[in-house]
Amino acid sequence: MIKPQEFRKRRQQLLKTLGDGAIAIVPSAREKVRNGDVHYPFRQDSDFWYLSGFSEPDAILVLCHGCEVGEHILFCREADPAKMIWDGPMLGTAGAREKLLFDAVYDIKAIDNIMPTLLKGRERICYPVGKDQAFDLKVLDWNKAVETRKGEKSQAPEKFTNVLHHLHDMRLYKSREEIRCMKKSAEIAVKAHQRMMQVVAPGKNESDLLAEYLHTLASHQSQPSYTPIIGGGANGCILHYVQNNQPLQDGDLVLVDAGAEYDLYASDITRTYPVNGVFTSAQRDLYELVLTAHAAAVEHVQVGNQWNHPHEAAVRVIAQGLIDLGLLQAPLEQVLEEELYTEFFMHKTGHWLGLDVHDCGDYQVDGLWVELEAGMVLTIEPGIYVSPQAPVQAHWKGMGIRIEDDVLVSRKGPQILSDKIPRDIDAIETLMRG
Repeated sequence: MIKPQEFRKRRQQLLKTLGDGAIAIVPSAREKVRNGDVHYPFRQDSDFWYLSGFSEPDAILVLCHGCEVGEHILFCREADPAKMIWDGPMLGTAGAREKLLFDAVYDIKAIDNIMPTLLKGRERICYPVGKDQAFDLKVLDWNKAVETRKGEKSQAPEKFTNVLHHLHDMRLYKSREEIRCMKKSAEIAVKAHQRMMQVVAPGKNESDLLAEYLHTLASHQSQPSYTPIIGGGANGCILHYVQNNQPLQDGDLVLVDAGAEYDLYASDITRTYPVNGVFTSAQRDLYELVLTAHAAAVEHVQVGNQWNHPHEAAVRVIAQGLIDLGLLQAPLEQVLEEELYTEFFMHKTGHWLGLDVHDCGDYQVDGLWVELEAGMVLTIEPGIYVSPQAPVQAHWKGMGIRIEDDVLVSRKGPQILSDKIPRDIDAIETLMRG
């Protein structure tokens, strides 16, 4: 678990970045109804969690320089004994102040009365502009109340800026504790992938692998970081396939894209392997091509390289390989210039990873690719997907292959957090034999 001192340090860093005269307001996630009177499991908003460490809904964080009550302020629900009988423990205002190192904690019911006082005399309000229309209107109401309070013209902030620009830049660089959480998340997901590799067999269902995955995560006090993709055969060519309920056929591959969440930090891992435990000749050829592209991309995860360098490396390998295997009939430079490879490789080679599986952070600034720096974490996930309708030889049709790992940018070179689950064909077949 990340300690309260780190959350407070993050709040102090954001305050320093925003400068004097600013007040930051960040809301929590809300509880959401699934159907009838059944709610979805509550998961805290990542930005709010990053600054607070507070896991309950219906809360608002306020940060301001020089406030009389303190710079770190939380509004949350009071602990309600009757509600706790049904829903479990609540920190409440007293618990949040004591355990999460806030200077002041107030009942959320009092926020409309207190917030105008906090806003008075501030130059600008920094909040997640446009993220939630209802919250946008609430901020405007608080600001209007500053002007009209007690019938006199008050000092209301005149500028509104998006706090997420600053906050998301902070989240892009992972601390030691964050990296520890992400390593643990990857470790749990690796165990789940190993278990699925060991139990898969012809005649089983995609849902059987899903059950093994969920069981492994639950046994490690974890949960999915996203809806898993378990696609047998041609289902592996559907990038966001989530039905996960079809039979697994002898001779097919199965593509499993599944991660874990630990202390709200995500892992994101994909492996592709034969249902019967042995790659065919065609499957080997296409898999080795993706594996070579994966290695080329990882090699380019270096401090100082641009974000797009790993993708460019993977694309060049895949383009040449598709030509060599006869899936594309054009010279390499034409394939690259006209992006003919996108018929089979249509997505980027990775994305940022952190509290969100597709984590925040810019990829380009002013038209230039972001440079990789130590502490960033990204995925590397080249793939090849041959649609059953593709105009290619029959033995390629319906084959979907993706290999994905979580990679930490380090001054010592790329560190693969998910390295303990095999990628090489021989190692995969050995594990599957048990």
